[in-house]
Formats: sequence, structure tokens, C-alpha cells
Amino acid sequence: QLLLVESGGGLVQPGGSLRLSCAASEFNFDDYTIGWFRQAPGKEREAVSCISFSDYNTYYANSVKGRFTISRDNAKNTVYLQMNSLKPEDTAVYYCAANKYATVQAICAMYPVVQPDYWGQGTQVTVSS
Repeated sequence: QLLLVESGGGLVQPGGSLRLSCAASEFNFDDYTIGWFRQAPGKEREAVSCISFSDYNTYYANSVKGRFTISRDNAKNTVYLQMNSLKPEDTAVYYCAANKYATVQAICAMYPVVQPDYWGQGTQVTVSS
């Protein structure tokens, strides 16, 4: 059973930055494609960004392209989401999720038709002045 734990959320002013971390318990972490998803109040959960298990291929939602950067450190079993130029509409609970041997298209582009196998508990990000 893969355990995912998010951290790094908080309150930030518009234009500010945050870095989220997703730490995994799995020994074979580098077999997993990891994605970041978010859910704002009253809205459906959406895919934000994914990074593949093999070639580090990435996916970004149009709403975050050029502002967010996903990366992974397999030695630390951790995936990061660097969020810059934050906007109030980025306010949401951010979740990381994982699938073994999946493509970023399968995890991010096809969400919610395709559901990740493992989810973290989420971390709140609030962008407000």
C-alpha cells in the first residue's frame, strides 16, 4: 500500500509562491507516475500537473502553465510542485496521487475518467490578500 503525504500548503498573497511536497512511503517510488490535483470549494477536483515514472515526462493544466513546475527526487521519494505567481483562483485543497507504470496522459489528461490508485490526504492552499 503506497502512502502519500502532502505538505507545504498555507496562506499566501496574490503573486506569491509556495512549494508543495508529496512524500511517498514506497521503496520502488520510481515506478510510480505522480500527479497533483486540486479541488476548490463547490468545484470538481481537477488535474493540475503530473510527472512520469520513467522519462520524467510532464503534464500541466492550461491554467497553471508557465507558473507551476513539477519535479521529483527519487532518492528522497518526493515529488514537488513549485507554484509561482499565485492567483486567488488557485485557492484549493491540493492532493497528490499515484499510479504504477502509468503515463502522464493516463493520470492527468484522462482524469476523471481514469482515476489514480493512491491519494494523499491533501493540503490547503489559500491565495488571498
